[in-house]
Amino acid sequence: METSTSASPAGGFFPSFLLLAFGTLVAALLGAAHHLGLFYQLMHKVDKASIRHGGENVAAVLRAHSVRFVFTLVGGHISPLLVACEKLGIRVVDTRHEGTAVFAADAVARLTGTVGVAAVTAGPGLTNTVTAVKNAQMAQSPVLLLGGAASTLLQNRGALQAIDQMSLFRPLCKFCASVRRVRDIIPTLRAAMAAAQSGTPGPVFVELPIDVLYPYFMVQKEMVPAKPPKGLIGRGVSWYLENHLANLFAGAWEPQPEGPLPLDIPQASPQQVQHCVEILSRAKRPLMLLGSQAVLPPTPADKLRAAVETLGVPCFLGGMARGLLGRNHPLHIRQNRSAALKKADVVVLAGMVCDFRLSYGRVFSRSSKIIVVNRNWKEMLINSDMFWKPQEAVQGDVGSFVVKLVQGLQGQTWASDWAEELRQADHQKEQTFREKALMPVAQHLNPVRVLQLVEETLPDNSVLVVDGGDFVGTAAHLVQPRGPLRWLDPGAFGTLGVGAGFALGAKLCRPDAEVWCLFGDGAFGYSLIEFDTFVRHKIPVIALIGNDAGWTQISREQVPSLGSNVACGLAYTDYHKAAMGLGAQGLLLSRESEDQVIKVLRDAQQQYQDGHSVVVNILIGRTDFRDGSIAV
Repeated sequence: METSTSASPAGGFFPSFLLLAFGTLVAALLGAAHHLGLFYQLMHKVDKASIRHGGENVAAVLRAHSVRFVFTLVGGHISPLLVACEKLGIRVVDTRHEGTAVFAADAVARLTGTVGVAAVTAGPGLTNTVTAVKNAQMAQSPVLLLGGAASTLLQNRGALQAIDQMSLFRPLCKFCASVRRVRDIIPTLRAAMAAAQSGTPGPVFVELPIDVLYPYFMVQKEMVPAKPPKGLIGRGVSWYLENHLANLFAGAWEPQPEGPLPLDIPQASPQQVQHCVEILSRAKRPLMLLGSQAVLPPTPADKLRAAVETLGVPCFLGGMARGLLGRNHPLHIRQNRSAALKKADVVVLAGMVCDFRLSYGRVFSRSSKIIVVNRNWKEMLINSDMFWKPQEAVQGDVGSFVVKLVQGLQGQTWASDWAEELRQADHQKEQTFREKALMPVAQHLNPVRVLQLVEETLPDNSVLVVDGGDFVGTAAHLVQPRGPLRWLDPGAFGTLGVGAGFALGAKLCRPDAEVWCLFGDGAFGYSLIEFDTFVRHKIPVIALIGNDAGWTQISREQVPSLGSNVACGLAYTDYHKAAMGLGAQGLLLSRESEDQVIKVLRDAQQQYQDGHSVVVNILIGRTDFRDGSIAV
């Protein structure tokens, strides 16, 4: 009995062990089969005779999302998707730098409320977009970047232009994905497009390896040996390659939904809106600051404008909200923002954040009640632990919130003396501008006077693109966009080089508008070559260069504080002649033509209307208009 009892556990151990080992082996084999796509291939066949390619799937999704333009700098990795877009009637616009392509897509996103699309080739093509993608991230623009890549089998094996692109773009994009099979192109792109527009909008990146874009017969030629290999190892490698190829294309052309997925846009709760209504209803000196988020879909700009006018609260406009109220609207206060914020008893930050532009929140009075609404919770509360505290913090869509706020207040009005006080301060500041415009400068033209004349010349249908430091900073005080979504600047990142790309996207979105670009001479260096792009594609724009032969925004502080102008000096370069060499028209304004500024601007408009891009090189002197402005 004792012997039999002691032997029983050992007798049961070995069958259990064998069963466990067998189960583990089966699980491993099933996992390997799944990983190799063997199960999927049993139910979904490969059409080896098809000449279709993955680029067609990309183009189909873009068309289903109402994409009208794809901006690119061509490369062999992405040729199929460009050709497919052209066949489906999506206009492919090639630029001279990949950054310009992304800036153009950014402009399309901002002006249309849809996703802007850029496609660039692998490796250096993608690394050339990093600044533009970061700018889109900080400006919260929904941009889709399509990037070529080495084939799925050759990644991490030293292929041409093969780098770890995903690690590069994960910190910059809301959504990053690398497509590994042709059948995954459509669902991946749909998810990316939805992510770009949901929540806080931003750029997304989809990597498209070369073997998911080209047709089966071409990939087969490159992937599978023409002659059957000899030996066991050779046959094993050959089977693996053939199976990989089959998994790439299995189910590739089966019908899939291509249209947009639902968007997730946060909304303020009724309780939050009601609390804000109560705070604002008790205000005596209310003030509203509207930023770029205010003009995001789903609220149309015209509906938002009507709501702001009904509300009747004086407001400052920034970012893409510039121009919301048109030109010279009595509620739009343009100057002395810091002083106004110190006096206000209730401030509504509608898509504005307390970063360097609001002195990190130090501009508010300690007694002010602050309502802040933003789609992004972290951004909304930035620096609230140090310099300011919100009375009410609302995470939600800004435009929808403002409309609901107005509905809740039901026609309440405020005493007119507060708005009149702010307007009087505006008029006094603008009088000092007029005085500065009359002051002589050491050489060339007074930039303040030039920009005043630009303001008088701009037509109602103009779109303004600004790219520069000192000249553009001056223009921001003097030149007014004529309506909603008619002003494009880089945003919080302060990126130089956006001008040509923004102008390209703007003119394509608004073909009937006059697109005016205001450049500093330093910034224009980034955009000059793209006048070749404007000419080739017959996309006319007007560029005004404030040419003071230097990086003046930097030198203004560097020289008095550090005693040297090193690296700040440029030349009074003949940029208009360089543009003429690229096929554009060129005009010059200098002190010799001081009384001809309006005439030259009208000449530029006429040449623009004749279908030409025009560069007006305006030689300007230096003033103290921008003394005290920040450069760091």
